[in-house]
Amino acid sequence: MKYGISKLSIVPLRSEPTDVSEMVNQMLFGEQYKIVESRKKFSKIRLSHDKYEGWVCNKQINEVDKEDYDLLLNSIKNYTTDVLDIIKSDSYQTIVMGSMLPEIKDSNFIIDGTDYSFEGLTSSDKLEKSMLVENAMMYLNAPYLWGGRTPFGIDCSGFSQIIYRLNGIDIPRDAGPQSEVGTTLSFVEESEPGDLAFFDNTEGEIVHVGIVLENNHIIHASGKIRIDRIDQQGIFNTELGIHTHKLRLIKQII
Repeated sequence: MKYGISKLSIVPLRSEPTDVSEMVNQMLFGEQYKIVESRKKFSKIRLSHDKYEGWVCNKQINEVDKEDYDLLLNSIKNYTTDVLDIIKSDSYQTIVMGSMLPEIKDSNFIIDGTDYSFEGLTSSDKLEKSMLVENAMMYLNAPYLWGGRTPFGIDCSGFSQIIYRLNGIDIPRDAGPQSEVGTTLSFVEESEPGDLAFFDNTEGEIVHVGIVLENNHIIHASGKIRIDRIDQQGIFNTELGIHTHKLRLIKQII
């Protein structure tokens, strides 16, 4: 087995080993992975934090030995909390919110033998539930992007996953598996800000997720990160005057 860690800000994971294949996810700076299959131009990786798999161009693979992989995997993880930050090694590099940094001492950290300095804000502990909403609002109006996980393009389940990460909680990548976590609530009125609402299609498949807000509102990714109303039927878009998503269930994670 080979191992790696991302030293690039944002790396696309694709469904097939080709540059024109669909992007199904993104890997952020500091995230670790196992290399499960290698080909001439692409490698299939499995992310360590959620076991999500996808193909990455070999030019963007950064291998580490197992000792370094295990050391980083078991270290304190700090997640950046500003939309954009800068880290410095021999040059400057921008990283996005939710990037993973190892233990920082005196504004410095090391990844794969490279010394970095960082003076931004991070979160490493489980935060109050109210912080879920505060962090979610920082993504407001971010454009929708299938497979995206950043303020510059994000999908519905990438949004919920990264917001929970910023609060020190790991949940799966996709909406379906996310819906299997936590405690099911019977009614919208039982929910609290920060709970997750899930929506299905005509076949009964979970295809959408959003974060519950106060006063029967929800923040979710639909064209962009937006706020709409939610009721027992689903999401009501006041601009269109229709329900756009059919409610399936609500989950309380924390």
